[in-house]
Amino acid sequence: MTEITAAKVKELRETTSAGMLDCKKALVEANGDMEKAVDWLRKKGLASAAKKASRVAAEGLVAVAVEGNKGAVVEVNSETDFVAKNELFQEYVEDAALVALMNNGAICDMKNFQCPKVHKSFEERLTDMIAKIGENMNLRRAKLVEVNEGVVAPYIHNVTRNNLGKIGVLVALESKADKSKLAELGKHIAMHIAASRPLFLTVADVDPAAVEHEKSIFAEQAKASGKPENIIEKMVEGRIRKYYDEVVLEEQAYIMDPDKKVKQVVADAAKDLGTDIKIKDFVCFKLGEGIQKKEEDFAAEVAAQLSK
Repeated sequence: MTEITAAKVKELRETTSAGMLDCKKALVEANGDMEKAVDWLRKKGLASAAKKASRVAAEGLVAVAVEGNKGAVVEVNSETDFVAKNELFQEYVEDAALVALMNNGAICDMKNFQCPKVHKSFEERLTDMIAKIGENMNLRRAKLVEVNEGVVAPYIHNVTRNNLGKIGVLVALESKADKSKLAELGKHIAMHIAASRPLFLTVADVDPAAVEHEKSIFAEQAKASGKPENIIEKMVEGRIRKYYDEVVLEEQAYIMDPDKKVKQVVADAAKDLGTDIKIKDFVCFKLGEGIQKKEEDFAAEVAAQLSK
């Protein structure tokens, strides 16, 4: 049997906000598997949602670059926020966004790109910077979005300097409408995305497996109420609609006018501008998202050094 440590119980509690004893029982039932333990708690109605609240953000910067009908967003990580304030690092991240534009957001092609500034590949330039600054860094990810006709609107949250910050968003609006009006609409939607963190653009984009997984969770919760099967089905349908409202951009309540969904805001803008507007794509990079940082015990580290 897998040992259930206090650290695991603490992590599950931080992830789900469930009680300590419930978290320990869930881990026992799941044989130490964190994801299964989260599901167990949700089925028992003891966890509000399966959110990865325990994820700790890594340091570094996110950058955006837009040129013509396309835009790119990149994330470059560093070990400390101190390095993220370094001008040499900031310049590299800015250039990374421009290189992503040239290479369609393909990390491998970006790393092999020959920099005219230093006559080295982009990866070699990063290696040189690591040696100079003395801290590990990583060109982690990049993505390109584009439209045939319309605009790609950027937004940076927690701005460090122009086009650099902690969250980078791009919204691609396909339309023949006035570009300045489109850009304004796109920026507002990008700000909404930064705050509301949608996972999908449309309902059709939602992974069917994810929907079935949510249905199974909701069904277990509904059965615990003791209601008839036909009522349970309706309850599950209602919860799935709510799930879509939470994770699908078009279905979310618009943060600047909660009485309207995002798709209605776009439809209203299309009516005002006299032509169709479609959100073709979007991307949102949040610094350190999904990276588990190692927790350092500074006192223990110092003690270890002194004992050598």
